[in-house]
Amino acid sequence: MSKRVAVIGAGPSGTAALRAFQSAKEKGADIPEIVCFEKQDDWGGLWNYTWRTGLDEYGEPVHCSMYRYLWSNGPKEGLEFADYTFEEHFGKPIASYPPRAVLFDYIKGRMDKAGVRDWIKFRHVVRRVTFDDGTKKFTVVVQDLTNDKELIEEFDYVVCASGHFSTPNVPEFPGFDVFGGRVLHAHDFRDALEFKGKDILIIGTSYSAEDIGSQCWKYGCKSVTVAHRTAPMGFKWPDNWQEVPLLERVDATTAYFKDGSSKKIDAIILCTGYLHHFPFMEEKLRLRTANRLATADLYKGVVWVDNPQLFYLGMQDQWFTFNMFDAQAWYVRDIILGRISVPDRAARAKDVKERVAAEDRCEDAHDAIVYQGDYVKELIAETDYPSFDVDGACEAFFQWKDHKKKDIMGFRNNGYRSVMTGTMAPAHHTPWKDALDDSLESYLQTKPGAAAE
Repeated sequence: MSKRVAVIGAGPSGTAALRAFQSAKEKGADIPEIVCFEKQDDWGGLWNYTWRTGLDEYGEPVHCSMYRYLWSNGPKEGLEFADYTFEEHFGKPIASYPPRAVLFDYIKGRMDKAGVRDWIKFRHVVRRVTFDDGTKKFTVVVQDLTNDKELIEEFDYVVCASGHFSTPNVPEFPGFDVFGGRVLHAHDFRDALEFKGKDILIIGTSYSAEDIGSQCWKYGCKSVTVAHRTAPMGFKWPDNWQEVPLLERVDATTAYFKDGSSKKIDAIILCTGYLHHFPFMEEKLRLRTANRLATADLYKGVVWVDNPQLFYLGMQDQWFTFNMFDAQAWYVRDIILGRISVPDRAARAKDVKERVAAEDRCEDAHDAIVYQGDYVKELIAETDYPSFDVDGACEAFFQWKDHKKKDIMGFRNNGYRSVMTGTMAPAHHTPWKDALDDSLESYLQTKPGAAAE
């Protein structure tokens, strides 16, 4: 096959695309040339932790939104790869909520086994993607950061897998310019120990608000105040945690809220979400969508409605993650290999409209989980991606939601059954709130005294 495919990003979605093509090649298929461009120095996307914030050493915006001490906030049984289990990687069952370093090691292990690292050009950032309607080719302009050189290449297909949790949505409130403490977005949060002994204010009720607040509590902040726009998260928080209506203003030391209350604070952390941001895409190729389960303008959630040679992976709001990205990647691969036909534009647009309407009919988180589980099943049914018990994974998510309601600071102490192997996850050797060492060695107990934290 003489076709060329550009994959933008080597995080979980981009590496899913690489693994999909490698799987086809392993089974004897003739595959196109795959070139993956990754601006970081290693694969893993957000799971590739860096201490850097703002700009990196090349003046590029730092992609990482990951922080030290992060543990998975959902059960690993919901994201496990169908073709590479946790037990295969670690040689034994592990607990259900691994820290970042453990999940990163798992991602790397699968890709090392696939042997596709030489398909990736690291430290190469995509500057511009355009499409010629006459030649039906994409032109991709790339900056080789290490050598400070610009490359221009042509491709038949483009797979955008650069994620949507790296460009922060940063609102402003009156008084930020005079506040005497630190104001930062969750994207730039790195170490909860920075806030030990401090009164912190969190704006937002997203997963990052929940988790960053929990991290700061775990590592000894004095108090957590969470300001919400519409409704509180409503969990049974510790005594030094309170939820209040939205922030109105701050002065040098104090935050003032819409219910008339106030609180002296030392730092403000904006957990206000991220933007789908693809400035490198020319206008007619650029995805603009809210963070929802049914994305705008993507047929089957992956095919650009206006150009079926362009694909976006992992752009949905997510209950499922790694294995959903796989399902999407296998589906896109089979379109490129000619195994799946794409209907005309009118049918593609109709599909998007129907998906949006179906999501709008969801009444709660349970419905949303089922909705996305059904989407994963729909894609898997059309490819040779290993089928797995998606309903069983949904059940793990339902249990997870219940465990959070019962004990928001202890839900990570629960275990779930792998839908891939049938193995029940063992309890972790240390309760989450007491497990202050999040290293791979401590988690797996591969260093002396690892359990004595």
